[in-house]
Amino acid sequence: MVGVPLRSATRRTGIARPRPTRSNLSSEATGRRRPAGPATRTGLALLAWAGLILVSHVLGARLVARDPRTVIFAAPLVARFDPHLPPTALIPVAIAAVVVLFAPRLVADLGWRRLLVVAFLGAAAWAVAVALADGAAELTRPLHFPNDYLADVRLIGSPGVFLSHFVSTIGRLHQHVRAHPPGMVLLLWAMNRAGLGGPGWEAALEILGGAAMVPAVLVAVREVAGERTARAAAPFVAFAPAAVWVATTGDAFFAGVEAWAVALLVLSLHRTGRRSAGLALAGGVTFGVALLLTYGVAVLAVIPALVAVARRRLVPILLAAVGVGAVVLASGIAGFWWFEGLRASLVQYRTGVARFRPQSYFWYGDLGAFAVVLGPATAVGLARLRDRGVWLLVGGGLLAMALSDASGLSKAEVERIWLPIAPWILAVGSSVVARPQADLASADATVALRTWLTLTLGAGLAIQLLLRTTW
Repeated sequence: MVGVPLRSATRRTGIARPRPTRSNLSSEATGRRRPAGPATRTGLALLAWAGLILVSHVLGARLVARDPRTVIFAAPLVARFDPHLPPTALIPVAIAAVVVLFAPRLVADLGWRRLLVVAFLGAAAWAVAVALADGAAELTRPLHFPNDYLADVRLIGSPGVFLSHFVSTIGRLHQHVRAHPPGMVLLLWAMNRAGLGGPGWEAALEILGGAAMVPAVLVAVREVAGERTARAAAPFVAFAPAAVWVATTGDAFFAGVEAWAVALLVLSLHRTGRRSAGLALAGGVTFGVALLLTYGVAVLAVIPALVAVARRRLVPILLAAVGVGAVVLASGIAGFWWFEGLRASLVQYRTGVARFRPQSYFWYGDLGAFAVVLGPATAVGLARLRDRGVWLLVGGGLLAMALSDASGLSKAEVERIWLPIAPWILAVGSSVVARPQADLASADATVALRTWLTLTLGAGLAIQLLLRTTW
């Protein structure tokens, strides 16, 4: 057959030459590469997630070896390595098994409002269970530290006097109070006056506040992407590794207040008339309250702003700004001006432990720490996410994280400081359960949910049993 033209050879042999199709065209013929398959995207996402944590740890360990005053002894986290396996670890293990067993059915079949309640209770129970792995005392241990808010509650005689002298006397206050507006310490003072004082009640406030961010985020996801997507996201928002810090930090309470502020604003952008106006004002007032608890939540205004741009709605945002302004103005009239407080806190921040922490490391070290908080399912979810509605919330969360990182005001400790940002990114977990519009009760969705939920719960428990966190 040598020298016989191909067309002639084909005609003589009777063998039909296969016709090229879309599936077998080479990249040279089409000029385009085939997109990576789901398995490839999953592998690359997990590799990137683990690589970021590993690099952050290795370089952070070198940093702390040169200067222990950075106190990131389990870089990039503010913690110490202390592998342990107490008998009480069986508590979270048992709860995790129950969650993995029943979560698929609850997500698929439970009524929407009941699902929100169950997600709230599940998040609270998981945060408590993880802390109980090291005994009941772990629930209040960080709240006994002299740098916690409770240490300054006794200094408040009159709220008005305390507010009016807050900025001028900020140097005499303890670390957490100096770094935040006076809202949290005043709230604890009011609780103490009502007979609800002490570490136990503060822990309850933080746990319930941290759990409250879960239904808030799910409500917002339902508005922008539908109920099916919100249901798929529920287990990953409720049981993320962030739970390790929910039961022990004031930032968990801040996250709950902020999450409902954003959720109310998202709702207002999908309503009209008086209902939209009422939700916008309520969201603005709640956001103003959040600003009196922590300065950092200001960056989360980007989330409703992105939704407003997508919806082409400006009036609800303006009404929300009125609500925020009313709260800030009322605080100023009472004696505390927000921008003056921020300026004073920045002075305290720059003269504290931050001066020993080089920003050159924490540009990416903070991202490594936050990757631990978010867990592996979030990394894979980001690689798989295609829903534009969810991207509004997740993208807003990522932008808020980038702004916080770029500010240079979050040198370490982001495992607690960025808790208000976490749930909006965790919503991406919806994309690891099944294809868009797929039946959540299907066998494939059940297997996917149980697989990624097991990894998520395991990551949180591993953090608790391998480290001794500061909070």
